[in-house]
Amino acid sequence: MENKKEHTSGFVSIVGRPNVGKSTLLNRVVGQKIAIMSDKAQTTRNKIQGIYTTDDSQIVFIDTPGIHKPKHRLGDFMVESALSSLRGVDVILFMVSAVEKRGPGDNFIIDKLKEQKTPVFLLINKIDEIHPDKLLEIIDDYRTQMEFEQIIPISATEGNNVDTLLSEILKYLPEGPQFYPEDQVTDHPEYFIVSELIREKVLQLTREEVPHSVAVVVESMQRNELGKVQVHAAIIVERSSQKGIIIGKGGKMLKDIGIRARRDIEVLLGDKIYLDLWVKVQKDWRDRQTNLQDFGYRKEDY
Repeated sequence: MENKKEHTSGFVSIVGRPNVGKSTLLNRVVGQKIAIMSDKAQTTRNKIQGIYTTDDSQIVFIDTPGIHKPKHRLGDFMVESALSSLRGVDVILFMVSAVEKRGPGDNFIIDKLKEQKTPVFLLINKIDEIHPDKLLEIIDDYRTQMEFEQIIPISATEGNNVDTLLSEILKYLPEGPQFYPEDQVTDHPEYFIVSELIREKVLQLTREEVPHSVAVVVESMQRNELGKVQVHAAIIVERSSQKGIIIGKGGKMLKDIGIRARRDIEVLLGDKIYLDLWVKVQKDWRDRQTNLQDFGYRKEDY
């Protein structure tokens, strides 16, 4: 009788400067939209776990806030959160953008990675946006900084080499159990993902007018007597002027945010929903520890 291949499983952390495409890769791997995607830096605030399952293996991905020099308590939290995710994983993916030169932010991360005993893969993302000849220069440049276990050029948007990346990761996973059911793609509660989807729409539609001083708190999610899921959520800003921008003339902006968010939430929940949004002003929430905890930014024990 043929011996059944043992089951492998493990944890993989994705680190990199803000806006290099970490969330885009995570969404492509798990095939659903679970990480907020925006071309504004600093959109991912908590670690989001995406789960990739095959018949004989399971990879749990941890997407981190982009590592950057913090300007406030929320920034400190985000950097600590990103660095803490390097501990206790089986592979670290260090993602850089092919369209941006290596900068102080990349060098800061490389210094942190040199302290790790975990295998580090260098992922060069956005290769679809450069001439192939430039790729060798980029690889040579990063090779002068540290020795990487693997160097894999990818396009998270187009999907180039993502399958190769997954098969390489699997080679490094230890024998282990299936941590999550095969149809589960994230371990975050639905409340958290719903709030992220709403926040994404706020950032997309208000662009530069409302910076990162916005949080979303899902107050409740329940099914009504007609079988429709009712979602009540508050958009938190720091100033009254921002509240006016989000509501918009005659409430148009808030309505547009709601329409776009509802579409994504319905896909996530596989159900029709009723979305009730309102806007609250909470001055300087990013610098108040109690507010950070209320809005889901809690320090954990790693």
